[in-house]
Amino acid sequence: MRVYPPIAEHGLVGDLQTCALVSSDGVLDWLCSPRFDSPSIFAGLLDHGRGGYFAVTADAHDGVVNRQLYLADTAVLITRFLTPEGVGEVVDFMPVHEPKAATDRHQVVRVLRVVRGTVRFTLECRPRFDYGRAPHGLTSDGTTARFDGPGITAHLQAIGPVALESDGTDVRAAVTLVHGERAAVVLTVHDTGGPAPPPLSLAGMAEEFSSVCGFWHDWIGKCTYRGRWQETVNRSAITLKLMTYAPTGAPIAAATMGLPEQVGGERNWDYRYTWVRDASLAVRAMIELGFTEEASAFRGWLGGRLGAGGAPNGEPLQIMYRIDGDPDLPEEVLGHLEGWQASAPVRTGNGAAGQLQMDIYGEAVFALAQTGQVSSVLGYDDWRRCAAMLDWLCDTWDRPDEGIWETRGGQKDFTYSRLMCWVAFDRGIRQAGAHARPGDVPRWTAARDAVMEQIMTRGWSEERRAFVQHYGSAVLDASLLLMPLVGFIAPRDPRWLSTLDAMDRELVSDSLVYRYDPAASPDGLQGSEGTFSLCSFLYVYALARAGRVHQARYAFDKMLTYANHVGLFAEEVGLTGEQLGNFPQAFTHLALITAALALDTALDQTAITALERS
Repeated sequence: MRVYPPIAEHGLVGDLQTCALVSSDGVLDWLCSPRFDSPSIFAGLLDHGRGGYFAVTADAHDGVVNRQLYLADTAVLITRFLTPEGVGEVVDFMPVHEPKAATDRHQVVRVLRVVRGTVRFTLECRPRFDYGRAPHGLTSDGTTARFDGPGITAHLQAIGPVALESDGTDVRAAVTLVHGERAAVVLTVHDTGGPAPPPLSLAGMAEEFSSVCGFWHDWIGKCTYRGRWQETVNRSAITLKLMTYAPTGAPIAAATMGLPEQVGGERNWDYRYTWVRDASLAVRAMIELGFTEEASAFRGWLGGRLGAGGAPNGEPLQIMYRIDGDPDLPEEVLGHLEGWQASAPVRTGNGAAGQLQMDIYGEAVFALAQTGQVSSVLGYDDWRRCAAMLDWLCDTWDRPDEGIWETRGGQKDFTYSRLMCWVAFDRGIRQAGAHARPGDVPRWTAARDAVMEQIMTRGWSEERRAFVQHYGSAVLDASLLLMPLVGFIAPRDPRWLSTLDAMDRELVSDSLVYRYDPAASPDGLQGSEGTFSLCSFLYVYALARAGRVHQARYAFDKMLTYANHVGLFAEEVGLTGEQLGNFPQAFTHLALITAALALDTALDQTAITALERS
């Protein structure tokens, strides 16, 4: 077992309310319960000694070769162990039962099987509740173990020839299986005082396996995409679904917290919350794939935030919330955890929640307008709240803020923030007209036009021949790759093509794109970061829409080589191709989908044009 496997050496399983990471060694080293944003039960990913883990690995004297894959079009993860004596597998999944009903009870099923020869498996279950801060008790009878933490209980049930042995307050086991034999261990987590799980059998686990496969096959069967990258797009869609809290429809930004953007650096944040920005752009990606139910659920959640009467910071919306809509996300440093590969501090909560980021209003209205059916989410009263927000924005859009990247270097007049204010007015005007909704459209129109004029004069640098990060600067910013996507500028407008050329020279490295240059625009944090995978896929989108189809195809194909072994992406890619930051990241996967769809369209049009000319 590696103490700290690479971030990318993991697969994700989940039940649409929480999720777990399993390394390619067979070690479950991340699980929070009962929700994505709850304290951890296993956090060995952030501290191998103090965080806890649940390992099922193969034991062989001459070494083991590990392989990992997903069962196609499902969230069932298979870890294979190729040993000199045989080939074994651990099949991991979380059953999905009534996902829209919030529950404190969650299961992780781990099926052990041997497909060739003989394999000896070893098991260690070492939970560490509340991010490793809380002690726990153990009760075990050899086939079951109960771990009692503060307000939470974890039951481990062994099925088949697995004898659990106490190891202090943890358990371990070893079992040898031959070709065709199976065993299983099932972890059930619930609030203290709840009933113990019923006895289980291998036949019952086979039924659970069939049920969860059926669920995912039925869900992905609704996908309307039939393009060149079907498997890749399906995996990204499943990943986005896995990171969406079904009871409220709120997607989280990433499954983890505290994973570094630079090994040993301080850029380590908690991403287990719902950003208005990320989630709103995810709506577009899901709708384009035909998943309208997920899009409607989030728009309903967003409508609830608009109707909540304002955020604690006095603004109509906050940039992020907990998955139930709670705006309280106090940031805390967990000083007892050393961090992945000693990358401290490890933080829970997010101090950026109270930042002023004006772009979120554009993204909010952008999400509500995606299907063209605001009325399907917002009734009259909620539309009035949305209209009131736009009236408020008319008076407040022209002010500095912290910007999309949540830098801690002070407020500036960020061009991207102004861009999304333009989007808010533009989509509000369109929706009022399309659905005969009351609103001060002339005032919104005047504000929209004023924002555009300001961006075109103050956000444009004649010296750089490019749109810049903030007014008065010469710094480029990859967030502006969204300009053509939201319709602010035509994808082949001379100003945009010149901006794209400038970004290519300064921010792009072998198809990988940096967000900005921290040296040229200090962000208040120490250290550096890798290229931002979201921006790399938005770059592909921009190239495709600009007619640079072959360049876009090459960049996209190269970008896919940075995916991990099961098609997942973290937030960033480091200098030598390693994945960095929280994992997997929703923003990256939604941008992959957006890029794939745009590139498919561009390639099809190129083929049609070539055929017409022949």
